[in-house]
Amino acid sequence: MAKRPIYYDTETTGVKPDRDRIIELAAYDPVNEKNFTSLINPNMPIPPESTAIHNITDDMVKSAPTFKEVAENFVAFCEGDVVLIAHNNDSFDRPFLEYEFQRHEVHLPTWTYLDSLKWARKYRPDLPRHTLQHLREIHEIPANQAHRALDDVIVLHKVFSSLIDDLSIEKALELLSATSTIRNMPFGKHKGTPLQEMPKHYIGWLNTNGAFDKPENAELKSALEKIGML
Repeated sequence: MAKRPIYYDTETTGVKPDRDRIIELAAYDPVNEKNFTSLINPNMPIPPESTAIHNITDDMVKSAPTFKEVAENFVAFCEGDVVLIAHNNDSFDRPFLEYEFQRHEVHLPTWTYLDSLKWARKYRPDLPRHTLQHLREIHEIPANQAHRALDDVIVLHKVFSSLIDDLSIEKALELLSATSTIRNMPFGKHKGTPLQEMPKHYIGWLNTNGAFDKPENAELKSALEKIGML
């Protein structure tokens, strides 16, 4: 049976999952055509700089349920063989989710995850930016209330569906997790050097000068990302 995609998004008090908290969690199940959304009381003040991004205030969450209460409903919403898809999932949404489940001593199911940002970077290296809103514009998807969880989730579903076209979620997972065949630097003054031994300042220089935005370097970029060099 095919995995059921669940597109989800979090809004938070900041960017550090070990110290910040989720204040909004939303998800969309396109198979069952169902939405999930809830504000969350983080039991801590929301910094003004965060409110400036998502417009969620302390007053809005003071009567909201705790993460533990929301988590139980979210797990029920994601019942079955699902893959959780978010933009910047691996570096942001998934770590926040995992920290909150651990913090509130709630069992975290063994979900499969997919990062749509990594997909966009790997398969659309021709684009100057890979933010969700830029991808929305590229794919001519109508604007929404950006940086509110449910609105971003609906846009993400439309964007990612366009990005993978007629590929199945299983095939997308397979392609995204495929190990690169590149082991050594293929060009430049460090040609032939194992990627793990490449000077980070040189990789940074290449990145700054747009070398990894060229379609012919997409596989190299992916290989460097997988080993944490980029």
